[in-house]
Amino acid sequence: MDEAYFRKATTIAILGVLIVLSFFMLKPLLLSIIGGFILAFIFSPLYNKLFKWTKSRTLSAMIICTSLLLLILAFIWFFTPTIVNESIKIYRASQQLNVVDLLKKVLPFLFNSQESSQQFGSIIQTFITKITNSLMNYFSNLILDFPTILLKIFVVFFTFYYALRDRDKLTDYIKNLLPFSDDVVKKLFTSTRDITTSVLFGQVIIGVVQALILAAGFFIFGVPNAWVLSIVAIVGCILPIIGPTFIGLPVAVFLLIAGNTFSAAGVIVFTVLSHLSDHVTRPLFVAKRAKLHTAIALIGMIGGFLLFGVLGFVLGPLIIAYLIIIIEIYKNKSSPGLLIQKA
Repeated sequence: MDEAYFRKATTIAILGVLIVLSFFMLKPLLLSIIGGFILAFIFSPLYNKLFKWTKSRTLSAMIICTSLLLLILAFIWFFTPTIVNESIKIYRASQQLNVVDLLKKVLPFLFNSQESSQQFGSIIQTFITKITNSLMNYFSNLILDFPTILLKIFVVFFTFYYALRDRDKLTDYIKNLLPFSDDVVKKLFTSTRDITTSVLFGQVIIGVVQALILAAGFFIFGVPNAWVLSIVAIVGCILPIIGPTFIGLPVAVFLLIAGNTFSAAGVIVFTVLSHLSDHVTRPLFVAKRAKLHTAIALIGMIGGFLLFGVLGFVLGPLIIAYLIIIIEIYKNKSSPGLLIQKA
């Protein structure tokens, strides 16, 4: 009895040590690995169609991975210098910006006294300076960490390739590892697939589509620093509640103040088109899928961003959604459409 207990305890201890060591070893690459799995999930429909044509899992996965990698590298090569230059221009302009005069011009009925204008102007100027300094530091760190970034990109696409090619084997392996009955595993995979589709396609992909429409308006009507504003639009459109309106309208107001009435009207039109596109694209991507409550999705995205960075916009709501799903399955009942809304 003592010998059996000793063997069991030794096995658990060795397993625990190996798990801890594996975690710390993979920790720097963990987000890259997760990113590869997320890409595999997003491109699975395209992979299925390509596989029917090629009849080869390896070739289908290789075509998708290579094409996406070339697109990303081309974007980095051609557009990164432009984005960096626009960021530098924004930084210089922020240092020379007279916030007090701007407040008096935009809101003269609120800032008619010099004292209040100076106080609010100082606060806003400090805020703008911190943001622009953070932006410049971010680009500086990207340049310094470029070799590490390349290595992480390699891990992302390495994971992406094998997750696409061997996804059926990987799914069966995970199912066999889970300590649940077959019915529970089936329900768990169905629920997680639906909510993952809802978050990735219903929030992220649709948000990117809205941002691209809004960005097209920025470029067509010659909005200054259109590249940086397009990146801001992507983040704003992905986040629930914010959307294209909170990005497009301030840009239009700025153009009106600068006297560019035609450009301001054009940006407003594209803002409306971006907002209306949600009603067209959402039924195509997430029809009859479970949907995470807007408040939970927003909290998850913000918390995920603070913990994981940009990838947290996707991971945050997914982690909360998976927790809710597992709790509901464990309790053998679902909440009445409060946290996860059934379509």
